[in-house]
Amino acid sequence: MELQLPDDFRCPISREVMTDPVILSSGHTFDRASIQPNLPQRWLDAGNRTCPVTKVPLPLSPSLIPNYALRSLISSYLARRPSAAASSSSSDDHLDSLLLSRFSFPSDATTLSAVLRLAQSGSAASRRLVVDSDATSVLIRHADAPDRPDIQDLALRALLHISLDGDDTRLGLLAEGALDPVVSALRGGPVAALAATFLTSLAIVDVNKATIGAHPAAIPSLVALLSGGDGRQRREAATALHELCKFAENRRRAVRAGAVAPLISFAGEGSERAVRVLGLLAKCREGKEEMRKTIGFLRALADVVKTGNPRGVEHALVVLSLVCSDSKEMALEAIGEGILDLCSVLASDMNQKIGKNAMELACSLRIFSSPCISANISQ
Repeated sequence: MELQLPDDFRCPISREVMTDPVILSSGHTFDRASIQPNLPQRWLDAGNRTCPVTKVPLPLSPSLIPNYALRSLISSYLARRPSAAASSSSSDDHLDSLLLSRFSFPSDATTLSAVLRLAQSGSAASRRLVVDSDATSVLIRHADAPDRPDIQDLALRALLHISLDGDDTRLGLLAEGALDPVVSALRGGPVAALAATFLTSLAIVDVNKATIGAHPAAIPSLVALLSGGDGRQRREAATALHELCKFAENRRRAVRAGAVAPLISFAGEGSERAVRVLGLLAKCREGKEEMRKTIGFLRALADVVKTGNPRGVEHALVVLSLVCSDSKEMALEAIGEGILDLCSVLASDMNQKIGKNAMELACSLRIFSSPCISANISQ
C-alpha cells in the first residue's frame, strides 16, 4: 500500500503522507506539521530560513498557504483505495487515520463509503479507530440529511456498525446527539427500516431505553412505521418496540401512541415479534385494557395459537393469560373462540413451555366456564 502512494502526497521533509499540505513562497508544498516553527525538530525550528527543496531564502515569518487542491486529492485517494481491514500493518493504520482526520461535513458518498468499510470491517480495532476520532459526530450530521438518502443511508449504516463496539459507545452516540437524526429518519423514506435497526442497537442499554422513550417522537414514529410501512419497515419497527418496551414506562407510552391495533394486525399476519411486544404491553393495565377494546384481538391470537410457529404460540398463550385471567368477559369470549379447546390439545405438547402456558391458560378459562360462574355472569 505504501508503494502505491504517489510521491507528491508525501512531505519532502518527513516523507510521510501529508495531513495538512501548505505552500511556501518558493512554490513548493510541505506538511504544515513539518514546516511550522512551533514544532520541535522541524525545519524552521532548527533555524533554517531557506526552502528545503530549492534552498531559496524565506522571509522571517513565511506565510503558509493551504494547498486545498492537493488535500482534496489525497482525501479522494484514501477514500477510493481498497479496504485494508484484513491487514494489521502500521502503514494501513496510518492511512486509515489519515482518512478519518480528513473526514468532515459535508462529505461525499465515496468518503462515507470508505468510513463505512472501516466501521463494518468486523475488526474491533477498526471500529475503535473510528470511535476515537471525530468521525461519529460527522456521521451524525450526515444522518440528518433527508434530501440526500444515499448519504443518509451510508451514515446510518456506519453508525449502526459503530454501535456494535459496546455499551459505552451506545451511550456516547446518544450523548453526541444521534437520537434526533435517527428519529427524523424513521418518518418514512428508504432509510426508515435502517433507522429502526440502529435505534434497536442503541436501546440495548437500559438507560438509553429511558432516554429514547422520553423523546416525544421516538415511539410514535415507530408506531407509525408499524402501521404504514412495508414488510421490512414493520419488522424493524416491531423489533425496536420490543427492545424499548422492556422498560416499563415505555409500555404505557407505546399504548398511548396507538401501538396495540397495528401489533394485533401484524401478529395476525404471522409476526412472532409483534406477539412478543403484545406480551410486554399486556403487563401494564393500559395495555390489557386496550387489547380488550380492540376488535379482532382474540381472533388474531387464536389464529397464532392454531397456526403460528412454536415461539409465536408460546408467547400468544402468555398474552391471552394476561388479558383473560382477570376479566370474565374476555375469558368467556376466548372460550367462544375455541381457545380452551386449543389449550386442551396443547397441554400435552412436546414443547414444555407451550404445554405449561396452555395449562395455565386453560385453568383460568375453566374457572369462568363452570355453570355456576356462567350463571352469575348472565345475571
